[in-house]
Formats: sequence, structure tokens, C-alpha cells
Amino acid sequence: MGIFARLATLIKSNLNDLISRSEDPEKMLNQVVIDMANQLIEAKKQVAVSIADEKRLAKQAEQEAANAAEWERRAMLAIKAGDDALAKEALNRKKEHDQLATSYKDQWQKQKQAVDQLKTALRLLNNKIEEAKRKKNVLIARKKRAEAQKAIQETMSGLNNASAFETFDRMSNKIDQIEAEAEAAGEIAEQYTGDTLAHKFGQLEATAGADDELLALKRKMGVLPPEPPPAAAPPPQVRVAGAGGAPAAAPQAEQDELAAALAELEAEEQREQARMKR
Repeated sequence: MGIFARLATLIKSNLNDLISRSEDPEKMLNQVVIDMANQLIEAKKQVAVSIADEKRLAKQAEQEAANAAEWERRAMLAIKAGDDALAKEALNRKKEHDQLATSYKDQWQKQKQAVDQLKTALRLLNNKIEEAKRKKNVLIARKKRAEAQKAIQETMSGLNNASAFETFDRMSNKIDQIEAEAEAAGEIAEQYTGDTLAHKFGQLEATAGADDELLALKRKMGVLPPEPPPAAAPPPQVRVAGAGGAPAAAPQAEQDELAAALAELEAEEQREQARMKR
């Protein structure tokens, strides 16, 4: 094979491949239906011409038959007139028209059969075109469904790619780092700005109630001994009156405050002991 033949084969193969890849099934089907519809129009025109020829041949056959009948009538008139020679000429003319009428009739019958066949073929062609239209709609629907399924599969394959999940994990770690940095910055700002002592007391007050509830629950469960009864208030102290003989007894309010302070100290000591045991 020469170089030019190989080059021609290469060009043809590339052109065929380009045409095949450029074909859109939907557009191709629409074009095929359009071409079939145009062929149907041309076929209808041909059938119409054939029907016209059939009618023309039928009229010519009828006309020749009428001419033959007319010349037969004239021959009869000649015979009545006693002119046999004229009657023979009329009969010869009648014979010619009879032959033409027979020829036209034969042609008409053949043309009628051809027209019937063309009509049948036209109906078949019309049915084929209608079937092609229905198939075209079905094929286009199948093509669109296949394209949708292909797009879904491509999307799913993209989601199944490990790089996508790695990106999610990397972004999650990055967000965790940002949150940790924000919390650290908040703690630093809280320690080095504002009243630190007030913050510590606030934490102590927030956890004190929980410690008391835990201690009470342990005593209820029997893990710790029950709470001892509160200490009895000390007897009131009486100061000896001075030289003026005035009473030296402390007021009742001071005694109540002293008893409350002692009770609070004992409770604080019990909480401290409970923390040490834990």
C-alpha cells in the first residue's frame, strides 16, 4: 500500500470517528423522522399522479367506446340510406375506435392495479412513519434516562473517591484546631484580665453545692457515717458586774451569732474531711 493510499485511509478513519462521536441520537432520530415525512410527501405526490393517469385512461376508454358506438350508429344510417360503401367505411372507423377503447381499457386496468399497490404501499409507509415517531419518543426517553443514570453514577463515583473524604477529615481537624485556639485565647484573656480572685470564688461557689449533694448522697447510701448532730450552744456567759453594780450578761443577739459561727466552722471542717477521704 502506497503512502497516499495509507494517508487517505487514515483521513477516512479519522473523519468517520469524528462523525460517530459527533452524532447525537436525539438529533439523528428527529432528522430521520423528518426525512421519512418528506419521503411520504413525495410518495403521496407520485400516487396522486398515478391516480390522475388512471382516471385519464378510464375517460379515454369511455370516449373511444362512445366513438365506436357513434360510428356504428352512422353505419346503420348508411345502410338505411342504401349506401353500403359508406356503411363499410363507418364500420371500419368503428373498428378502430373499438381497438383503441380495448387498448385504453387494458391500460386502465393495469394502471388501476398499480394505483392500488401504490396506495397500499403508501399506507404501509405512513404506518411505518407513525411507528418510527413512537419509537423515536421511546428511544429519546431511554437516552435521557441513560444520561441521567450516567450522571448519577459519575456523581457517586466522585463521592466514593477517597480524596473527598480526606478533604472532609482535614477540614474537620482544622475546625477543631480553630476551636481549641479560640478556647485557649479565652482562658488567657480571662486569667490576665479582670478580677482573678472573684473568678476563683465563683468557681468555688459553683462546685460547693455539688460537693454537698455528693456528701449527702453518700451518707444516704451508707458509704459515710451519718451527719453528727449539731453541737449544743454554750451556756450564756455572765460577766461580773463592775463597781457600779450594772448587769454583765451578753445580749441574746450576740449569743445567736456566736452559735451560728460555731456551726459553720464545724460544717466546713466536715467538708474538708470528706474531701481528704476522697
